[in-house]
Amino acid sequence: MPYQTNAAGRTVVVVLLGATVYAIGHALRHTTSCFLLSFVIAYLLDPLVAYLEGKKLSRTHSIIVVYVALTVVSFFATAVLVPLVTSQWQAMIPSLPMYVKKAKALGLEIQGRFYGAEEWRWLYDQAMDNVDQVVSQMGTLAYSAAASVVFNIFNVVLAPILVFFMLHYKEKIKETAAGFLPAKQRSAVIHLGNEINESIGGYLRGQVIVSAIVAILSSAALMALDVDYPIFNGIFAGVASVLPFIGVIIATIPPLFFAYLKFQSALALVKVVVCFAVIYFLEGYLVKPLVFRRSMDLNPLLTIIMVMALGELFGFWGIILAIPVAAALKLLSEAWKRGDFKAMGSEQ
Repeated sequence: MPYQTNAAGRTVVVVLLGATVYAIGHALRHTTSCFLLSFVIAYLLDPLVAYLEGKKLSRTHSIIVVYVALTVVSFFATAVLVPLVTSQWQAMIPSLPMYVKKAKALGLEIQGRFYGAEEWRWLYDQAMDNVDQVVSQMGTLAYSAAASVVFNIFNVVLAPILVFFMLHYKEKIKETAAGFLPAKQRSAVIHLGNEINESIGGYLRGQVIVSAIVAILSSAALMALDVDYPIFNGIFAGVASVLPFIGVIIATIPPLFFAYLKFQSALALVKVVVCFAVIYFLEGYLVKPLVFRRSMDLNPLLTIIMVMALGELFGFWGIILAIPVAAALKLLSEAWKRGDFKAMGSEQ
């Protein structure tokens, strides 16, 4: 009974703490975004720093070497990618009204073919209303995007500083956090934390590699098919690969749109679908098994629900961190089933 009372009390504390963290994070969402960006980058860079430490470099010198290497790589990547992406973006924005006009013309053609069917007419009217609404809101969206750019620039400037201190004081942070744990429970909690750290760290680092490979393959395939804005669509496909199961569907929508409006051919759609099918087959059966050393074995339904729920609550970062959070909850539930928490309670 005392253990059940303590467990119920801990549950209430955890729920209240979670609600408080969410409220503070929402109120300080730009600061939270900068912190999360820095945390993820530090998470990705820590293995490189640890590797250099193993080569007899101090941690400070290891971080400096990693920063210099990243600066060089970023410089060359920026010199190549930024002009390409910028030119395609600048060409795409003025062309959007033309694409909307083509889409409406295509809709009128479809309406003419199915004019007698009330369901098709209703569907067409709804689609055209949505298109007009999106076009009318483009100015507002552009203003919001411009406002967010200011905060993103602030994040880009501040993030490297935060990353440096996170990497430099990593061990001190861990020691300080461990100091708040009761002595009898410390080893068990640290062991569980190491499991979660290995699972989440492996996923984040692996997903960056997978997304980059998908973006490169998609851009190359769309270039070969002569689809408009291949690099922009390829990068979008790489970002969409973060989403489990539905990412491939979302990734194919823009290329299908641009391909059909350009070629007006069902064959063009088939080519795009085949290319993305091959790319995501390679991703699922070749790239991921090589990149991810350990499968998370998450329930597909639970994964989708987590992505939707955290995405709605926390936006972009909710989508990015949904799977790591699900993996952490899975490890916590396994520890609960093994009786680890019960053992902790009985030690008090």
